Amino acid sequence: MLQKTAKILVIILAFALHSCAKRGSITGGLKDTLAPVLKSSYPKNFSTQFSEKKIRLNFDEYIKLKNINKQLVISPPMKNEPIISPSFASKFIDIKILDTLQPNTTYSLNFGQSVADNNEGNALNQFKYVFSTGDYIDSLKLAGRIKDSYSKEVDHFVSVMLYEINENYTDSIIYKENPRYITNTLDSLETFQLENLKAGKYLLIALKDANNNNKFNPKEDKIGFIKQPITIPTDTLYELELFTEKLPLKAYKPTQASGNRLLMGYDGKQNFKDDLPKIVLKKNDSIVQTIITQYPNKDSLQIWYPSIKADSLQMEVNHHQYQKQFSFKIKNQKKDSLDIRAVQNGSIHFRERFTLESATPLTTFDANLIHLINKDSVAVPYTTDYDVFLQKMYLDFEKKPSEKYQITFLPGALTDFYEQSNDTLSYQLSTKEIEEYGNLRLDLKNAKRFPILIELTNKKGDVVVASAYTEGETKIEFNLLNPEMLSLRAIYDDNKNGQYDAGNFLEKRYSEEVLHFSKEIDVRANWDVQQDFDMSIPYTPEPVIKPKKKKENEKEKEKKRKRNSSIF
Repeated sequence: MLQKTAKILVIILAFALHSCAKRGSITGGLKDTLAPVLKSSYPKNFSTQFSEKKIRLNFDEYIKLKNINKQLVISPPMKNEPIISPSFASKFIDIKILDTLQPNTTYSLNFGQSVADNNEGNALNQFKYVFSTGDYIDSLKLAGRIKDSYSKEVDHFVSVMLYEINENYTDSIIYKENPRYITNTLDSLETFQLENLKAGKYLLIALKDANNNNKFNPKEDKIGFIKQPITIPTDTLYELELFTEKLPLKAYKPTQASGNRLLMGYDGKQNFKDDLPKIVLKKNDSIVQTIITQYPNKDSLQIWYPSIKADSLQMEVNHHQYQKQFSFKIKNQKKDSLDIRAVQNGSIHFRERFTLESATPLTTFDANLIHLINKDSVAVPYTTDYDVFLQKMYLDFEKKPSEKYQITFLPGALTDFYEQSNDTLSYQLSTKEIEEYGNLRLDLKNAKRFPILIELTNKKGDVVVASAYTEGETKIEFNLLNPEMLSLRAIYDDNKNGQYDAGNFLEKRYSEEVLHFSKEIDVRANWDVQQDFDMSIPYTPEPVIKPKKKKENEKEKEKKRKRNSSIF
């Protein structure tokens, strides 16, 4: 009987334990949304009389470093970057200082978004470790905003720098030396704040620093600057406009591209169409006839020359004060031949010019061999224009809605530099109904001065769809536009050359003023848009709105510490 009772008790106990196990199963708990917490550091954060070579930062949980090479900003910059370790998840960061620190200087190590917890990736936002080699921590600040002088979009990771103006200061310092103080906008900000500054007079600049070397390289970097020295302390919010300098011409030794063409590379974004350098090609002392054109989408010029027998040639390049001479060998190579391509074939918009591109430069046009007719075979009047520098021929004519056109170039209509002529070329074009396009009526308000260049662009602002130039007229029409969302900008053309001109640091010259309309313009088919452009209202980019993270309170921090220290 006792044995039977014991068996029953064992079964009841086993069932009870099984039920308890079901009810008490461990779950993962709430998702971790809290950033790591700095528990301690050696030496302590904001230490003075700092003389250590190693820093240790201890956190309350396992952390990892993300994109530390781009996120970490050290101010003032160190000549030899410190070693940051470890590269794996841990509860600490070690910083080994390799540089000789400046005396009586406050250093700031801003980790940006690089310190994050290992599990969920919650970043410790703008975490800074600050110390001073002197008796106190410098505490002054300087703040401002970054914008682009021409485009709506602003670059990320822009460095903002302060150079101390003292008895050793020259403008060349930005090309050769590290700044006294530096910060960075990182990947999501257009504003900046320099902290832990000492009182004094400074040069303030911004760099989109392609090489990340804290020095201005005009060939690759954008720059923005304030002409006047900045005196700290100050409450002024400064605006820095980034631009790419137009460099003076520097030509490179020509290379042979074919049996009748040379390529000459150059530095500097040049507007050669209106300011072409004088290039003289010589065979010994005899001048060789040439045509100079732009190599498409490259910083190179094409030098076309006739078939000649020579082992070497000489070239002289003159552009303003720049002079350069080259001597180079040439070989017997295959020559370029005439090849013509139409930019439009099938349809053409009302605002477009029919365009032909030629592989070799054209020199002769026979209008008697160019025929343009409509769908009723009626001849349509036209005019031609040729841009030799771009090797493009334009054919202009009045386009009517829902019409079909045929353009025929009979043999011999086009002849190039090498007396090669075209075979028969025929192109079919058609137009749409006017109702398929939209119109924009623009009214400029509160313009400060004239002339003004108005540019309609795509949404991003990198393609100009249409433009207008006004020397006083405030009502401007853009008719027959393709339906799309467009952006609008106005350029105060102060030097009256019909284009935007960037600034120059050494000349202490700002870029020409560019204003962006605050909204995108929706151009719709069969629709007239009437739009006022108040040029007294500055453009302000839409703020990037990020989800708000739950703010940590002391109870949540305590829960997190317990969670991290628990053993399951």
